[in-house]
Amino acid sequence: MTYNEAKTLLNEYLSSESLKTHCLCVAASMKEYAKLFSEDEKVWEITGLLHDLDYEKYPDIHPDKCLEILSQKGENSAMIHAIAAHKYTDRIESKLDKALFACDELSGFVYACVLVRPGKTIDGLEVSSVKKKFKDKGFAKAVSREDMAKGAELLGIILEDHMQHVIDALKANREILGI
Repeated sequence: MTYNEAKTLLNEYLSSESLKTHCLCVAASMKEYAKLFSEDEKVWEITGLLHDLDYEKYPDIHPDKCLEILSQKGENSAMIHAIAAHKYTDRIESKLDKALFACDELSGFVYACVLVRPGKTIDGLEVSSVKKKFKDKGFAKAVSREDMAKGAELLGIILEDHMQHVIDALKANREILGI
């Protein structure tokens, strides 16, 4: 599946602009990590893009419907496994699995940090600002700080470095994300 085909599929299943943006943020972060780990950028980016494909229409069985859709399309088994593992964390095995788990929560969190900045721009966003919001339990309450920290640990990097990688990924995609 090409990126454009994946985006068409995403638009077929999601109408929520905020959820689409979340998927774009995760895709950008996954692509950044694929570069960092010398992995297949296309597979990693599309995995991030499609990881919540079923969340809006099938929230009670997420990500199972997504897995079914991608299996029927004959998609990459590593991608399908990573999407399953981002919910069923006892299945996390590969670097792709770890990266998707790690990027899911933090990508959304960094995007939320951008939205409360003057001008809603990522320019000038620093790790120290993200860390400050991370410590503020009232900010983005639904985002698991534990999962963000666990994600960095799974990747074998310190949380601050993980935050910087995600900031860099979103900066590189600021036009697509509108930030």
